[in-house]
Amino acid sequence: MSIYNYLVQKPNGDILSMETYRNKIMLITNTASQCQFTYQYEDMQKLYEKYSPQGFEILAFPCDQFGNQNPEDGVTTSNQCKLQYGVAYSVFDKVQVNGNQTHALFNYLKHEVDCPQFEQQTMQQKMLYNRIQEHYPDYLIGRNIRWNFTKFLVDQNGKVIQRFEPDASMLDVEKAIESLL
Repeated sequence: MSIYNYLVQKPNGDILSMETYRNKIMLITNTASQCQFTYQYEDMQKLYEKYSPQGFEILAFPCDQFGNQNPEDGVTTSNQCKLQYGVAYSVFDKVQVNGNQTHALFNYLKHEVDCPQFEQQTMQQKMLYNRIQEHYPDYLIGRNIRWNFTKFLVDQNGKVIQRFEPDASMLDVEKAIESLL
C-alpha cells in the first residue's frame, strides 16, 4: 500500500485522492482549534509560505479525540483557521486518529514510522505526559497518536520519513523539510 492509495475528505464533503500530492513533500498533522499547541497553525503557515514554491504541502486534519479540543465541524474549523491564523494550506474534514474509527490515512502513517520515546525533560512535556496518562493512557502504548499536532513528514516519493510529537521544535521540523528539498 502507498500513501497515494488513500482518500481524504474536504470540509465541504468533496473527496480528494492523496494522488493529488504525488511528487510533493508533505507535512500531515492532526490539529485542534482549542489546544495548547494551536499556535502551531501560524508556525506551519510560515513554513508553507517559505517552502510551498518548492513543492511543499501541509495537510491539516482537525481531530476532537484529545480533550474535546476541536468540537466544531470541519467547515467551521477550516474557516476559523483561515480567519484567525491566516492558514492557506489545506484543512480537511475532522478525523479520528486512534481507536476503532481511525482514518485509514492516519492508520497508515502511524505504522510507517516508529513512535519516538516520550520525553519528559521540559515542564510542557511533563504536563502533556501527565494529562495523557490521566485521561488517555492507551495513547501512550504502541504507535498511537498521543495528542493534537502530531506531524508526519512524507517525501516526494510518498515515503513517510519522520514523526514529530506535538512539542517538537518547529526548527527541527524545518530542518527535516529542508533536507528533502
